[in-house]
Amino acid sequence: MAAVSSASDTGDPRGRHPPERRLLILGGPQSGKTCTANTILGDEVFDTGTETTHSNVGQTEIYGRRVTVVDTPAWAIPSDPENDTEAENNDNAGAESDNPPQAPPSLDSEGPCMGAILCPPGPHAILLVVSVTQPFTDTQRRAAEEQLGALGGGTWRYSMVLFTGVDKLPKGVFIEEHIANTGEALQWLVERCGSRYHPFDNTRKETEDNTQVPELMEKVEEMITDNQGWYFEVNELILLEEEQARRALEEERMRMEEHARQREQMIGGPPRELRLLLLGWKGVGKSSVGNSILGRRFFESGQETELCLRRQALVSGRRVTIVDTPGWDWFSVRRTPKRIRQESQRGAALLRPGPHTLLLVLPVVSSLTARKRRTLLAHIETLFGDSACLHTMILFSCGDWLGRTPIEEHILRGGRELQRLLEYCGNYYHVLDSKTPGKDRSVSVLLDKIEEMIRENGDKAFLPIQTEWLSEESSYSSDNTEPEDDCRGCQLQ
Repeated sequence: MAAVSSASDTGDPRGRHPPERRLLILGGPQSGKTCTANTILGDEVFDTGTETTHSNVGQTEIYGRRVTVVDTPAWAIPSDPENDTEAENNDNAGAESDNPPQAPPSLDSEGPCMGAILCPPGPHAILLVVSVTQPFTDTQRRAAEEQLGALGGGTWRYSMVLFTGVDKLPKGVFIEEHIANTGEALQWLVERCGSRYHPFDNTRKETEDNTQVPELMEKVEEMITDNQGWYFEVNELILLEEEQARRALEEERMRMEEHARQREQMIGGPPRELRLLLLGWKGVGKSSVGNSILGRRFFESGQETELCLRRQALVSGRRVTIVDTPGWDWFSVRRTPKRIRQESQRGAALLRPGPHTLLLVLPVVSSLTARKRRTLLAHIETLFGDSACLHTMILFSCGDWLGRTPIEEHILRGGRELQRLLEYCGNYYHVLDSKTPGKDRSVSVLLDKIEEMIRENGDKAFLPIQTEWLSEESSYSSDNTEPEDDCRGCQLQ
């Protein structure tokens, strides 16, 4: 059974941030989840032109309260047993079925647990998005039930039905009449959610008289009050089970991809995927580096990154996925807030089954002292383990400052501490000019170096996701102790 926790401590104890409300959005295909998330956020935060394949996070402020919204992939529609029986009978009779079987879920598909852990410590409200323009059958009802069941017990008390497309209802027909006329499946869903529902018109988000978002938040507050201020939290055992299942599926997918590469080697296969995690202390230019690699301004540079953000693009024939993370404190691990450390681990968890490379961003204009080097290594080892050194590469940002000076000469001038840091990373490094996204030819060279690192790592091609990275209550040895020097036992094998 899932755990529930009090929401009374969701505000920042120092009073820097208003109390937070966290909303998890679930729904079936073409239900309008992403449009709804954008309407709540008041901006086009999520891309509505493509299918949502991974959970994404957005934030806004409504009436002085910070609101976090998590958009998730559409839930899978289970096959109808009656249709399966009919199809089987038709096959036996030599006829074609009018109801083709449902496609199996994709190996890349995420369950609702990933969405729940992206709004730590857990959502206050689970919004089940249902479009009034689509029939809601018993099959859709079972899909909703399975989706909430995957999160664990006790989810219904935090759930509310959000009806989209209400502008398509016939004139004079209210949502209550639609619920009554649609059938028992929809009535069951509404009753299971404690008769909590809200009509939504995503075409009205630009109008001045749009009160639907404030009214929605009022209903969310009422639900939180009914739940005595508690929010939903996924049980760690469920996360562990999901992770084990994901790993098994990922292993199967990797075997299938390897066979496909071997078959298509002579004619060229699909783009290869590289999963990269940007790390470093605050203000080193991680977001700009991410934009330079992907060739577009996906990440907001010039302001502090507070939440991990994942973006993907086709770069030099490879599918490249990058996660930008909040910056660390340069002085010590203990001075990096716990939520920032947890966010770094969640960033790695967004790159399932694990990042190929940890890109440690270091500006060429910055001097590296012994304390800075020890602090960087302490962050990496504490958050990602001793084997992280096998997957870490130094990425020098602000490369245009070098002018005609070769990077090797800069490294020699940088002193012993910079050279020791490079030794820790197996002397994998690259320099990038982050001022001109899409125009730096060295991006292709960087990807070549990353692929070289992957080949060198052999059967340890990526850093596997650890279950504790998905847990809110992750423990950190650096809370009480801080390494005096770099990891001496971590060497390239």
